[in-house]
Amino acid sequence: MRWKTLAAAAIGLAVALPAAAQQQPRNQITIMREIDSDRYDPHRTTALAGGEVLTMLSDTLVSMDFDMRTIRPGLAERWEVSPDGKTYTFHLRRDVTFCDGKPLTAEDVVYSINRWIGRTTPRVTSPVAWRAGNVKEVRAVDPYTVEYELNEPFGELLSQLTQFFGSIVDRATVERLGDNFGVQGFNGTGPYCWASWTPRSELVLTRHPTYRWGPPVLQNQGPAHVERVVWRVIPEAAARVAALQAGQADVAQYIPEAFWDALRRVPTIRTSTQENYFWDVFMGFKVDKPVVSDVAIRRAAHMAVDRVGLARAVWSGHALPARNIVNPNALDYDAQSDAMVPNYDPAAARRLLDEAGWRMGSDGVRVKDGQRATFLMYAINNLANQRAAEIIQQGLRQVGIEMRVQMFDATVAWGRLATQEFDAYILSYPYISATDALSLYWHSRNRPSPNRMNWNDPETDAWLEEARRGVTPEARAQATANIQRRLAEQAPWLTLARNQLAVFSTQRVEGARAHGLYGIGIYRGLDLRVVR
Repeated sequence: MRWKTLAAAAIGLAVALPAAAQQQPRNQITIMREIDSDRYDPHRTTALAGGEVLTMLSDTLVSMDFDMRTIRPGLAERWEVSPDGKTYTFHLRRDVTFCDGKPLTAEDVVYSINRWIGRTTPRVTSPVAWRAGNVKEVRAVDPYTVEYELNEPFGELLSQLTQFFGSIVDRATVERLGDNFGVQGFNGTGPYCWASWTPRSELVLTRHPTYRWGPPVLQNQGPAHVERVVWRVIPEAAARVAALQAGQADVAQYIPEAFWDALRRVPTIRTSTQENYFWDVFMGFKVDKPVVSDVAIRRAAHMAVDRVGLARAVWSGHALPARNIVNPNALDYDAQSDAMVPNYDPAAARRLLDEAGWRMGSDGVRVKDGQRATFLMYAINNLANQRAAEIIQQGLRQVGIEMRVQMFDATVAWGRLATQEFDAYILSYPYISATDALSLYWHSRNRPSPNRMNWNDPETDAWLEEARRGVTPEARAQATANIQRRLAEQAPWLTLARNQLAVFSTQRVEGARAHGLYGIGIYRGLDLRVVR
């Protein structure tokens, strides 16, 4: 009800704003978002807020199509892979320049990849260096040819290289700015160039005038149609809706689902969605902690939580209820494991707990061997998590399980989530395939974070390595299927919902098509155009 009231107020507020407030410079587009990034350095941030800007400031060797499966050219116009899957040879375009006019060469690619994986001085430690594969050496064969040699095959290397972590940067600018690279400036080959940044307020980009090497997945390969892009931070959801309505801003993907239906009825607002969007919300259990170490408790939790009702209540029906740990549209999704995930059935949950020796206590909480069926859950404090926690808590209590909840502001939550203080937690995350999703969370070497479940299973580790090394699609698919089935049986993770992506824009602009790579709504921004 609170969100519905806010939505109505926001739609009404826009009507009352003066016409003068609706004017923007003719060839400027303003994109709204909820939060800022800490920096804009592709090798030192994993924030979506950083990535969405970095795809405009920089380029990658290859690009991802809207189907989230097909690899297209980027800075590399073509490439070959050795028969053993260990060496990739990239042939670079010869017409690429950085924003300062310097031509791109193979040495820039070598430096950027080495910086990503921590092989430059001073050393940068990227939290996602594993996405670059097990690198033996990256070398420049000539000014426009790069050999990327791995110690072992990595079947998803090209997919990973489409993400902003693989952005190519200018060494001279990095060395000149040091720790302030991506804070006080940036020099990339992207369609837009760094102009200014006021943290937690706005970041301004200007058109790269000689840019003509955009990915073929877009209609426009460059230069960009728009002279100036302003990324503006507006923390309040209702204010973002009002600004969109009033023409004070042009594009936004950070619109809470409760507003979607109302905005779609507004004739001056366009909506673009992406079916192949992989961003899931889940509750993970630390499998070596009391109570949640019992698989019966974890499977009963699956049976106790009505995920269909939860998706409807928390995301206003604009998120898909989830079962399996991998989205059915993602590469190497395993349908058999989906069928192995317990259905919503509170009566079956009670029977399972009875059979496992968890007897109902006088206070409505089950007990086994003197241990009460209670556990502590951590989450970032926002409205979606608050509501989801309430619904999960109610469902668990009805079968005799008590879930205690602690929520923290985002500024401190990540530190708390790196501890062993809690038994379960709620988070969300993006991925591009089954191997991508499973590699991030389930390898034992990733404990205690991001493997916050403390999952430590030698067979899972072996299957993950097999999937990553898989040269054939069949080998990779079988390995990831084995993992999905193991996790379906053991239930260490209750997948709650699959978020959907919607990008809203005013009639003043065209080309705001939702992409979705790593959650990014507007990819490169080359198709954006002011039409009014």
